[in-house]
Amino acid sequence: MPRATKIVATLGPASSDADTLERLLRAGVDVVRLNFSHGKAQDHIDRANLVRECARRVGKPVALMADLQGPKIRVGKFAQGKIMLETGQPFVLDAGRTELGDELGVGLDYKELPRDVKPGDTLLLNDGLIVLTVDTVKGDQVHTLVKIGGELSNNKGINKQGGGLTAPALTAKDMEDIKTAMSFQCDYLAVSFPKNATDMEMARQLANVAGEPWRHKPAMIAKIERTEAIPQLEAILKASDGIMVARGDLAVEVGNAAVPALQKRMIRMAREMDKIAITATQMMESMIVNPVPTRAEVSDVANAVLDGTDAVMLSAETAAGKYPVETVEHMHLIALEAERAHEVRLDADFTNKTFGRIDQAIAMGALFTAHHLGCKAIIALTESGSTALWMSRYNIRVPIYGLTHKAGSQARMALYRNVRPVLMPMSDDRDQALVQAERLLVNNGLLKPGDTYAITCGEPMGYPGGTNMLKVCRVA
Repeated sequence: MPRATKIVATLGPASSDADTLERLLRAGVDVVRLNFSHGKAQDHIDRANLVRECARRVGKPVALMADLQGPKIRVGKFAQGKIMLETGQPFVLDAGRTELGDELGVGLDYKELPRDVKPGDTLLLNDGLIVLTVDTVKGDQVHTLVKIGGELSNNKGINKQGGGLTAPALTAKDMEDIKTAMSFQCDYLAVSFPKNATDMEMARQLANVAGEPWRHKPAMIAKIERTEAIPQLEAILKASDGIMVARGDLAVEVGNAAVPALQKRMIRMAREMDKIAITATQMMESMIVNPVPTRAEVSDVANAVLDGTDAVMLSAETAAGKYPVETVEHMHLIALEAERAHEVRLDADFTNKTFGRIDQAIAMGALFTAHHLGCKAIIALTESGSTALWMSRYNIRVPIYGLTHKAGSQARMALYRNVRPVLMPMSDDRDQALVQAERLLVNNGLLKPGDTYAITCGEPMGYPGGTNMLKVCRVA
């Protein structure tokens, strides 16, 4: 069995040359993330073009994910670049400060902070490594006491314990970045810090308008990293195509101990709602500087796979780390081993399930049939990729091949768990298309004489959502 769980890798200084990028793709990367928190618009356009060029050379479908920066909830800059905060000392966060910071205080990129906090609130800086307690708020100044000190450098992030920061999910920069992402037709657009479904609906509308010249509509990924998003999770999922379990900022707001259970809940809810789930942040963090992962990191990746995540994501490990290719190789092997241990429970999964759509019922029928007949493959002839997505929501030890004539659908399916997307010119004649599909898999060594497989398609051909036929075949 090929690996079912997909790998998302972030591009950066350590991975933006063609040679390293090709090696990453060959090592197992399925989706490349462009982080709009860094770099200029042209940098992202150039990298997107490079990814697609390398993917063509490697001969592998690769999706592009544009990840928006979101609101800059950060401190300003320091005269010396950094300071050392001592426990117990006073420190002022000043939204009106224009001069560079020092040991007494610093300016703010996030000007609304004085209106969002009150005495007694806890502020966590630099991913929670520094903890401040709000003493008083005077105009634009937030006077705090250092509860846990440490080194604080330029532009480090601020979180409020328990949530409550009012920063909007989409900034003016994000709106410009959406236009940039649509200029190279990103396959996925990840929105940072959404609080509710409205944030996602607004982002989708902006992306669809910006993509209109190319008739392109990206899939939308909601990054769950705010306390306020948790009770809105179902509504956010309905407004999105998937979620990212962004464990860094989320852990700072809700506490580290709450994150594992939240991760399992989010992945389970995404699968139940036919949405995508990506698990992210510090998955192989030690490999930024070390050639092998820690045992805890191995368990972390394996548990995300066992939870049913569609993809596991690498950030600084591939963007700035010393061992980007080796990190992907390790992640690939960990996912494979975890998948071998995954129990197939299709009979139980389908108990009390009802399907109101013909195409969805056909997809489920293909899974059930392929599992019980021991088929070597499931083939979905698909326009939009929806049939393959529905099939991918259930664990099955049969590879799913999503065959489409649309490059956009092929790229989008690169993120679906256990789906191998294949671009195939498709005949309008159903019987001819079925012959083409079998021949393609046989010629690529994926099927051989005597193998059985299940295949789904729509009749007439060529209509999104029109899947209405399931056929079981044996290769002659």
